[in-house]
Amino acid sequence: MTTRTVSYTGDPFFGVWNFGGRLRSYDSHTEVLVIHRSDLDLCTGTDLQWALLRAEEEGGPEKVHVTSVPEEHADVEGVPVEDVVFELVDGALTVSFEFWDEFPKEEEEGELELVVAALQPLLARHRANLISVSGDDYSGVVRIWNVQLGFKLRGRKLAALFDAGMDMLNLMQALAGGKMTRESAGNVVRGGRADVLIGQPEGHWLEVKSQHYDLQTPSGQISLAQAVSRFCNSEDGGMIVVGMSTKKSPEGEYIRKLNPMPVRPGVVRTYHRVLENRLFPLFRDLRIEAISSGPDSEIVLVDIPPQPEELKPFLVSGTIIDGKVDGAFISIVRRRGEGSVPTTAQEIHSTLVAGRALLRRGHLPPDHSGQGAISEDYPETTPAKSMGT
Repeated sequence: MTTRTVSYTGDPFFGVWNFGGRLRSYDSHTEVLVIHRSDLDLCTGTDLQWALLRAEEEGGPEKVHVTSVPEEHADVEGVPVEDVVFELVDGALTVSFEFWDEFPKEEEEGELELVVAALQPLLARHRANLISVSGDDYSGVVRIWNVQLGFKLRGRKLAALFDAGMDMLNLMQALAGGKMTRESAGNVVRGGRADVLIGQPEGHWLEVKSQHYDLQTPSGQISLAQAVSRFCNSEDGGMIVVGMSTKKSPEGEYIRKLNPMPVRPGVVRTYHRVLENRLFPLFRDLRIEAISSGPDSEIVLVDIPPQPEELKPFLVSGTIIDGKVDGAFISIVRRRGEGSVPTTAQEIHSTLVAGRALLRRGHLPPDHSGQGAISEDYPETTPAKSMGT
């Protein structure tokens, strides 16, 4: 007998739903079934579709909402939920979301077609199909977009379907001029609309470069590794777009224009190889993508999600001092304003001592260093001489 990853017992409204061994109750306050985001990795799309079809026959819920609150509060009535929803439509499981674009620009002819075209690369990457997309204006104050996605469900976890919906939502928010984040900006670039970033400032999570790093030289390799390590050592991660140029202003540097580069076969593999050789420890979930930007041209996206604190600081093998490469040094690089990464000799030593003590005795030694919070006056890069063994 096949064990389902999603099932329910008793009445579908007032019974208990089982998601991968976790029991969830129907929320009578919101009149939808609410599950926790961590449940998504445990369940398949085919099993949720099967359970919703069975519940539909008994008048049960047709929608499943997802919450990201701490798991112990997931079953509290009225818990806040994400915008992306699982929904049974004509007997098939779909992913849908509603997006409110406040004070939108006047709708132009062909705008819907542009939105559909912008979604195509993400649809292909997530192996999804666009069932419907519509935008309704309400007196020019708000435009409400409704998007519905379909999938071939065999062998696919709910987490993958949910991520597809979130990526589409982030892309539409960015295209509508909402607050730009690393996630939404990355989806804009992947969607072939890197031009949406024009006018955005470089900042604590965004950096652009007009041309490829010269990865045939040690200085180019170190420059790439240092750029990535800055974001690895930051709290929020970051994103590097290679193929865009900036313009200086009194407030900082702003992205000025696209500067696509000729297609270079194997460029993603080369970037990965350089980072694996120059950056330590090995990063988590970093994505490097070459994205078409017209005939025979491309831009490169390096997307660095926040890294676990226990892996920091990330070290770069080699450093550049007064324009010269010194391979006998390592460097620790951080974004300006980041105070959580040790960069002085005393701080590095304290971190090493604490780690060794924790490994040896299972507890941290008393702090005799006298080091308080890291001063903001320390430079971004502190070279530390590597030791032979």
